[in-house]
Amino acid sequence: MAERETPQSPDATGEFVLYDEYMTRVYVADTLTEERSALRLMLLDLNMEVVGEAADWATTLAQAPVSRTDMLLVDWDLLPRISPTLALDELRRICPAALVIILISHLDARQQAALSSGADAFISKSETPERVAERLRTVAASVRT
Repeated sequence: MAERETPQSPDATGEFVLYDEYMTRVYVADTLTEERSALRLMLLDLNMEVVGEAADWATTLAQAPVSRTDMLLVDWDLLPRISPTLALDELRRICPAALVIILISHLDARQQAALSSGADAFISKSETPERVAERLRTVAASVRT
């Protein structure tokens, strides 16, 4: 991956860091603040750019399209219960180029429901951080190709 020759903002120690020329832009929509924070830190560690966050569906629909996101991480519990399929259809309509990854709290029938509702992939919140990071890297690689 190419890096810019121009240094960017200094890191915490005051030294300049180089950033990848292309960082995957990720929007995080999760009901729980602590889960959004953990995901944000993990995404930053993976050299991905968090371009927005939401704790509710209305905010996600309002902000995600203007963020020019490559990847949307959406908590299954955030989707309107009436029709997750219609909700994801609407999200795809307003963010047609973004991959949609559903975050699932418990592995069960939700896994199949997420994929059949139009998600590109799912990630279980019960996975180890290493496994979640691996899944995010894999999805991000498909964004860049």
